[in-house]
Amino acid sequence: MKILLLGGTGEARRLAELLAREPGLSVVSSLAGRTTEARLPEGAVRQGGFGGVAGLVDWVKAHEIDVVVDATHPFAATMTEHAAEAARLAGVELLVLRRAGWREQAGDRWAWVDTPEEAARILPGLGKRAFVTIGRQGLHAFAAAAVPPEETSERDAAAPDRAAEAGASAGVWMLARCVDPPEPVPSWCEVVLDRGPYAVQDELELLRDRRIDVLVTKDSGGPMTSAKLEAARALGIPVVVIRRPPLPAGVTAVETVDQVVGRLTDRR
Repeated sequence: MKILLLGGTGEARRLAELLAREPGLSVVSSLAGRTTEARLPEGAVRQGGFGGVAGLVDWVKAHEIDVVVDATHPFAATMTEHAAEAARLAGVELLVLRRAGWREQAGDRWAWVDTPEEAARILPGLGKRAFVTIGRQGLHAFAAAAVPPEETSERDAAAPDRAAEAGASAGVWMLARCVDPPEPVPSWCEVVLDRGPYAVQDELELLRDRRIDVLVTKDSGGPMTSAKLEAARALGIPVVVIRRPPLPAGVTAVETVDQVVGRLTDRR
């Protein structure tokens, strides 16, 4: 059985590792190539886009793929839409792997929104020093809510009890965390480059040191980046959570790597 594994996530790497041990399965992992120094999965790997749905259909047919497994990020909506349409046109099976989303717990103060633009609109009403952890995709949506560059140093230097006097009406001071630098690098926020997994204690120190009073995140799910939610809960900081995009019509997903392995080995 020939499998095209659309990857780029920790689950995809684990899936490639497990499938490589199964006799009778041939797996090629495909990475979009958006992240530099990506952690490569075990086995055969291709990098780069397919050229839209038509290109993906051609590739699947040319390589005689039997099953397409979409294990991309929960917010990689375009890739999932292309995978669903290409699998239909090529007449092959599609399996979608999506880790479970995060759930609110006692003590959480979450505000759910549908887009980065909506998150940016409500941000000034929730805090004045934001930690934006959505990666570089969509980060530009927060520019309008940010403190102007010329006021950033003044706001940062102001004592907490004087922050409101240091141009609070001008916007929100922002710290953005990304794996790779945004292009272009924004002048309206501070950017820190880092890659998970993160520890709760480190997240607590960061929130305290930067006097963060509101957190922004996507509902990515999983343990790799959930430490920030625990830290925000401990400090009583509100969290703006961007909902996941819906799956394409008619497409369902499983939540675990083991479920995908089970379905593939049963089909073999």
